[in-house]
This record gives sequence, C-alpha cells and structure tokens, in this order.
Amino acid sequence: MKNIYAFIIVFASLFVASIVVAQEPHDAQVSHEPTEHANPCEEKGEHKTDYTNMMIHHIGNSNEFEVIPGVFTIPLPVLTYSADGGFNFAMSSAFHEGEEGHIAHKGYVLNHGVINRIKGSFPAEDTKVEITHTHDGKAVVCHNGVVYELEGCANMLESSSFYDFSISKNVFSMLFGILLLAFIFIRLANFYKANTQKAPSGLNAILEVMVTFIRDEVAKPMIGKRYNEFMPILLAFFFFILVNNLIGLTPLGINVTGNISVTLVLAVAAFIVTNINGNRNYWGHILAMPGVPKPILFLLTPVEIIGVFTKPISLMIRLFANMTAGHIIIMALIGLIFVFGDMGESLPGAITGSILAIPFTLFLSLIELVVAFIQAFIFAMLVASYIGGAIEEAHH
Repeated sequence: MKNIYAFIIVFASLFVASIVVAQEPHDAQVSHEPTEHANPCEEKGEHKTDYTNMMIHHIGNSNEFEVIPGVFTIPLPVLTYSADGGFNFAMSSAFHEGEEGHIAHKGYVLNHGVINRIKGSFPAEDTKVEITHTHDGKAVVCHNGVVYELEGCANMLESSSFYDFSISKNVFSMLFGILLLAFIFIRLANFYKANTQKAPSGLNAILEVMVTFIRDEVAKPMIGKRYNEFMPILLAFFFFILVNNLIGLTPLGINVTGNISVTLVLAVAAFIVTNINGNRNYWGHILAMPGVPKPILFLLTPVEIIGVFTKPISLMIRLFANMTAGHIIIMALIGLIFVFGDMGESLPGAITGSILAIPFTLFLSLIELVVAFIQAFIFAMLVASYIGGAIEEAHH
C-alpha cells in the first residue's frame, strides 16, 4: 500500500507540472527584435489564407477551442500575471470583436489563440488593434499607425515579462479526462461493492476486460510476482493516455498526447518510478556489470548510464510523434478540400477535393481509433518492462 500512495503522490505532482509546462505556446509567432524599417501597418493588400499555418494551429495548444476558424469558438479562462500589472483575468472572448477583429485587453492580445503581451507603452483600456506580420514572419500589433512588438509567456526555455496560468484547451482536456476517469472508476468500484455475485455489463464489462488485460498480458509477464504493487501506476498511464487519445479524435483540435510537454511529464513519471524501485542487482548491472573486465567497464558503464535516460526519452518521443503524425495526416487530407477549392474560390474544385478527402479521412480516422488503444498499451507495456528489469532479482 505504501507503494500505491507513493505512486499517487508522484503522478499527481507530475500532472500538476504538466499543466504548467503545457502552457508553452507551439504556434505563437512572437517578436523579440526590432521590427523592420518598412511599416507593416501601411502595407495593405489581399492576404490568402495559409492552410499550413491553419492546420498546425488547429492541432496546437491555444487559449480557446476554435471549432470553426473565425466563425465559432468556445472561450476559455485566461489568467496572466506580470510584475508591473499583477493578475489579470478574462475569458478569451474578451479579445475578439466579430469574426476578424482583435481587441487588446489590458495590454494583451490573442495571437492565433495564444496569449501574447504587447511590448512598450500601450493603452490599458480595451482597444481594437490589427495583428499583422513583418517581412520575416514576426507577429506585430498595429494601433493608430504605430507598430508594437509581441512577446510570449515565460516558459522553461526563455524568460518574459508575464506568466500564463490560463486554462488552455490541452489543460482543460486533461482535467476533463481525469474527472471522467474518476467518475467512471468510482462508479465501477461502487458496482462491485454492491454486487459481489453479479457479472458486470455494458461499460463496466469493457473496463473489466481492459484492467484484466493490463494485469494478465502486461504486468504479470513483465514485472513478475510483484506485479500487483505496480498495477495502479500502469493503469494510470494506460487510461490517461487512452482517454486523451480518444478525446483527440474529436473535431475540437485537441492534441494532448501530441504535446511534447505532456509526454515529457509522463516519461519523467516512468523514469522516477523505475529508478526509485531499482534494486542492488539493477544498479550493479548499470554501474559495474558483473563478469566484465574492469578496462571494458570504462566504456560500458557510461553507455549503461546513458541508457537509463534514453529509455524515458524514447517513451516521450514515441507517443508524441505517433499521435501528432496521425493528426497532421488527417488535417492534410481535409486540406485537399481547400487546396482544390482554391481556399473557397472554386466550388467544383472543392467538390473534387471532398470526393478525394472524405473517404480517406474516414478510413484514417478508424486507423487512428485503433492507434489510440495501441499507443496506450505500448506505453504501459514499456514502462512495465522497465520496472520489471529494475526489480528483477539476480540469477545464481
């Protein structure tokens, strides 16, 4: 039981950390250098929609759910803090005016759904602004003919004048997934308490099959006789990844497991659980492998130590890459409608793109449904194999 409580504390702590690091914007184009001499506010002309940026933005993290770009969005809470301005709270809808208009709210704007702060002396009251780009692609704000640079929030890689504690769509999705899992499994536990002799049915039966599968096909073969101690952490990994993978199949542009900050935290949790449970045999094989000549240990030991860290790195990249690739391919197929339709200017082209895109998109969505289960299973299985290797007793 002590192990179970320790796992809960570690996983909960790392989940809170994932909420913080997941705030790192993936698609914000921010400016930290002086703008070009040519004033971008004075350059007027037709700007064609760039579907590539639209696609990347749709699967990236943002401070709102953009269901139909420019038409229908679901606002989320935006909470920022700066040393000079203190805490500022607003809904993301406060930064929009109509379909195309942008509002600077207390010196902040939403740049492609990501909160940015306007640098320099800017009016504190709500003001209509234009977000445009310089020739080198940096996002700037135009107000009364003056160009203002933008900066992103502080994160692990760089400092900034403000911090973003907003409930982004990835954070909202993780919280929703955890509450959903808590509701489902508490309901399942209550069913078993009240019906000790009755077989489960419906969703309860499906969950029992999944739990039994992880126990019999993952935990027991990989870990051995101590498998029951590690079932809580394996089930937490499996169901957390599975639920977020399934949520990612909705058309809301959610990509939690495709956010490398989230997969990083999951990998760190696996790394901690594996190594704090490592026995003398495990560390002996890493630091001084038995039966190996000492001169060879100078080469072998560094390789083994590097291997301790490359295992969680491979966990992180595998999940991130597989889930992101699937979302990008689906979005690229949908993009055929826009490409053939010349971004809405050609109806016959759009119809042709639809005929090509819809069957392939439906087929790939079915594959992604299978991949959602496979990736959750692979992550749990690899973690179980790492734990099993760490607690395995020496063979004599």
